Amino acid sequence: MDSNRYRYQRQVQLKEIGAVGQDKIRKAKVLVIGAGGLGCPALQYLAAAGVGTIGIVDFDVVEISNLQRQILYTVDDLGQSKAITAAKRMEALNPEITIQSHNFQLTNKNALEILENYDIVIDGSDNFATRYLINDACMLLDKPLIYGAVLRFEGQIGVFNLEDTETRVKTNYRDLFPKPPDSTSAISCNDVGVLGVIPGIIGTMQATEALKIITGVGKPLTNKIISCNALENTFHNFEIVPSTNQSFDFPKSKMAFLDFNYDWMCTPNVNFDMLSVEEFDILRINEKITIVDVREKGELPLVEEFPVVLIPLSEFENLVSTISQEYKIIFFCKSGQRSLKALKLFKEKFPDCQAYSLTGGIEYWKNNKYKI
Repeated sequence: MDSNRYRYQRQVQLKEIGAVGQDKIRKAKVLVIGAGGLGCPALQYLAAAGVGTIGIVDFDVVEISNLQRQILYTVDDLGQSKAITAAKRMEALNPEITIQSHNFQLTNKNALEILENYDIVIDGSDNFATRYLINDACMLLDKPLIYGAVLRFEGQIGVFNLEDTETRVKTNYRDLFPKPPDSTSAISCNDVGVLGVIPGIIGTMQATEALKIITGVGKPLTNKIISCNALENTFHNFEIVPSTNQSFDFPKSKMAFLDFNYDWMCTPNVNFDMLSVEEFDILRINEKITIVDVREKGELPLVEEFPVVLIPLSEFENLVSTISQEYKIIFFCKSGQRSLKALKLFKEKFPDCQAYSLTGGIEYWKNNKYKI
């Protein structure tokens, strides 16, 4: 018996989908940006449903702390590329489809070239700079964007850049957040955690929205956000309307997009000193300094190139006074956000001490391999 003949039988049985809808799914191309907590369930269900071409963008590697919620990976995958590992899992799940693995960081220099090859984009990223970048690329290319976010016991999902068939209104991520939140006060899963099933719920809903858009079945979450709270078992819907704030700096052309600095846009305007990776290398080689890692215990990548003091941000306020002030102090984390928070807390207590935050974090330093 040819098992492939029956692979999509339960889906085709749905009168709203049928053979015509399944053929639309087979021809569709969906890009999932981020193969993490949101991306893992979205990828699995898209592949199982028979989406003909699925792209995966992720430059990260599998860490032990990922396994609590990123259910595509096992302990055997630790240290391996998420994009490549996820692609192998998808190919094993459904060899009939095409998986395209983009094992590098999405930037404004490559985003348009990548996104233009897909019909729908699912945002599984975990920082504001990337979310704004993805949103703006989708606007310039006129691609539907399925947004998702999680924190603690809550999650959000919505659909942007897709015109409502009744109201003819089309909104985008900048209508939800006209200005980036202050990253020194904004919290993330790295700071406060997330229940592992929450990204599973939201990522699966993102895959659902993609299939609805592809087949034309039902009413997508166009110009809407669904917010769910697992502790209270509540779901709330709210409408997104075009922003009346015309001050936000949106790149209105592809050329402007290529020149736009999303990291700068999402970096708070504070009087704290930040070190580039080049400046950091010069300083650590030529001076005695104290380097403080504010990541949680066990986070990758490991740092073996120089000695560090580990003070997780979750314990920082209690331990800040233990940091030696004999030399200049450099704080770092994975991407540069938590280290800014640590620097802010430190400077509030010791305003006269020379302290800095490593721009881009240790991951950026390792990827760029600046060595003097």
